Amino acid sequence: MEHNRRKLAENQANQPSAYQSALPIRSRFAFDLDDARRLLQERLIGQSEVLEQLLDALSYIKSDFADADRPLWNALLIEPTGVGKTEAAKLLAKVLTGSDDNLCRIDMNTLSQSHYSAAITGAPPGYVGSKEGVTLFDERLIAGDLARPGVVLFDEIEKASDEVRMALLNVLEDGYLTLAGSGKRISFRNSIILMTSNLGARLWESTHGGRVARALGLQRRRQKRVLNAITQGFAPEFFNRIDRVLMFASLSDTAAGDILMLELERLNQRLQRKGISMTLSADVCQQLVREGFSSRYGARSVRRIVRDRVEMPLACFLIGCSALRHERGDLVVHGVWEDNAVQFQF
Repeated sequence: MEHNRRKLAENQANQPSAYQSALPIRSRFAFDLDDARRLLQERLIGQSEVLEQLLDALSYIKSDFADADRPLWNALLIEPTGVGKTEAAKLLAKVLTGSDDNLCRIDMNTLSQSHYSAAITGAPPGYVGSKEGVTLFDERLIAGDLARPGVVLFDEIEKASDEVRMALLNVLEDGYLTLAGSGKRISFRNSIILMTSNLGARLWESTHGGRVARALGLQRRRQKRVLNAITQGFAPEFFNRIDRVLMFASLSDTAAGDILMLELERLNQRLQRKGISMTLSADVCQQLVREGFSSRYGARSVRRIVRDRVEMPLACFLIGCSALRHERGDLVVHGVWEDNAVQFQF
């Protein structure tokens, strides 16, 4: 009896606990959540709340128990221009597929008239292209594969006509689009669908002179006004099919500095392919942030100032010194602020 009790105790000790025996959820998707977090933190500047919501969505997709009769997930990305909405879509494509070019992007501002709905649903029977099932959609990018979902971006969706948006109802609800002429079906059931809009932000700017809402009370007023504008700007049956509304924040001057560093890093990566590296003095960086930061135009103003104040003068400097390239090998170029401009030197 004692021997049996000892044996049973040994067996129980060797058995893993319920927690230990639980296996991680197996997923067909190959992307890594830790890598996704690192990339989003590095490149999605000044959007901590949106970042966490995107990571929640990626965790949900990675779990691989989403409704098989709908797209994997869809979201409406709203708020001012230049804050990172389109960049977020590209980052998701890079996280999920390894390249930010693996993105089916439809610029909805080109579909502002009702008859342009045929560009989405295909030409009706009897019209040119109806049998071929011609559409703007890239089926390869939409479908992805077993290990990688597709990523679809409808950019500036508020600028499309009502007929164009209504053509997307079945896509958001059932994950299928049937082309009018050919009857061919395009599946979005392995896709993440993202939509961007500046609708509410433009309303806020028109009534508040483009002011950035920094105080908590003003932020809440802004969020309420923006959401009201979005719900009124889209038909209820369309809005009700959106899984999540992600509200981006206006950029601060601190975020502008981080974006500047990111832009300079990208520039250096391009320069290194030609055997050149560049550094800028602290004075130059401070001046670029002062000139480039705009609460209204966001990161695009930073990119513009880097192009105008750094890239253009640097190109002229390097062209003028091209003879030195063969004599000195790899070049290190340093920029300083003099005479109200960036001056480069070796």
